[in-house]
Amino acid sequence: MLVVSQILGGLGVAIGIALAPMLATAVTGSEALSGLAPTASVAGTALLSLPLAALMTSRGRRPGLVLAYLIGALGGALVVLGTMARSFPLLLLGMAAFGAGSSANLQARFAAADLVGPERRGRAISTVVWATTIGSVVGPNIAAPAGRLFRGSPVPETAGPYLWSAVAFLAAGVTVAVLLRPDPLLTARALAPQSPQSPQGERKRSLRSGVAAVRESPMAKLALGTVTVSHTAMVSIMVMTPVHLGGHGAGLQLIGLVISGHIAGMYAFSPVMGWLADRFGRLSVIGLAVGLLSCAALLAGTAGPRHGQTALGLFVLGLGWSAGMIAGSALLTDSVPQEARAAVQGLSDLTMNAAAGIGGATAGVIVAQWGYGPLNAVGAALLLPVAALALRRSMKPSAAGA
Repeated sequence: MLVVSQILGGLGVAIGIALAPMLATAVTGSEALSGLAPTASVAGTALLSLPLAALMTSRGRRPGLVLAYLIGALGGALVVLGTMARSFPLLLLGMAAFGAGSSANLQARFAAADLVGPERRGRAISTVVWATTIGSVVGPNIAAPAGRLFRGSPVPETAGPYLWSAVAFLAAGVTVAVLLRPDPLLTARALAPQSPQSPQGERKRSLRSGVAAVRESPMAKLALGTVTVSHTAMVSIMVMTPVHLGGHGAGLQLIGLVISGHIAGMYAFSPVMGWLADRFGRLSVIGLAVGLLSCAALLAGTAGPRHGQTALGLFVLGLGWSAGMIAGSALLTDSVPQEARAAVQGLSDLTMNAAAGIGGATAGVIVAQWGYGPLNAVGAALLLPVAALALRRSMKPSAAGA
């Protein structure tokens, strides 16, 4: 069920994100403002992470996921209305609400981990992450045909695909509402040794307790750092790669192929990363993530006009993100009490999306001032604290089974 909802949700996100900059330019008439539309979506994903986590903490996965998909569908409708009214503020509001679809997709990976043991948790998370491949690949390719269906109607062709995104989100929400039974989080709590109705259990489910749970667990700190840094390094390098390629004479078709290869690296091999995390331990795969991301920064940062090397670097960048996201998410779930997991997972999504938003905005400044190579060097430098902490934890006897 989670795989089906993830395909539908990923399809909705991919259709919308692919057209966001073009839509902003069409509404404002300014390319300088085009980056604000995808930025609003990322900001919406981050800001909605904690409220959705709070709802899941108190009511379970199903209400939180359904609400997120409904907000995402509403956001798609607001984007269309903002475009028709040529209202940029309404467009940005719609894109922020649209980001709830991404929040639902991110939280679905944790829902997959609720009812599996630690020995299979990495594979469960990776299976749901892998399902995003289908929507991410299909979505951008059907955006143009979806828009052409609205020719001759009051809905602008560039905004029409957002109605299809809204339909995809609604379908994902209905799938979750009907089929996600029993609720995995509530069932996991019922099966836990400690009664979920006890006052102590209730206190552990507050969002404040999520911060406390991370603070008290060195492994949780490492997991949160891994997810945040992997995502930030990936986003910062990826968003400026089309600019770098275009500056060296690459056409739109080649840029599209490079980004498609990057997305394939992110999602298509996630089952392999999940198996590795279960078979060899979370710390080993976190080390692999650091190595892959560093290698990617070296390849892309030294590629210059060699488009093939840039493409290879972006593919490896996707592999590194996959390893860090899956191993970090599994370790985070392993490292905190069951009662605090939903709160900690929401905190994780808030942190990683907020950091990635800052990283993406800063990346443009770095490239403008110093170039694409230094941007990759900064991305690699972000990995050093994670590498040091992972090495330190791996040398402790208690980390042997992590």
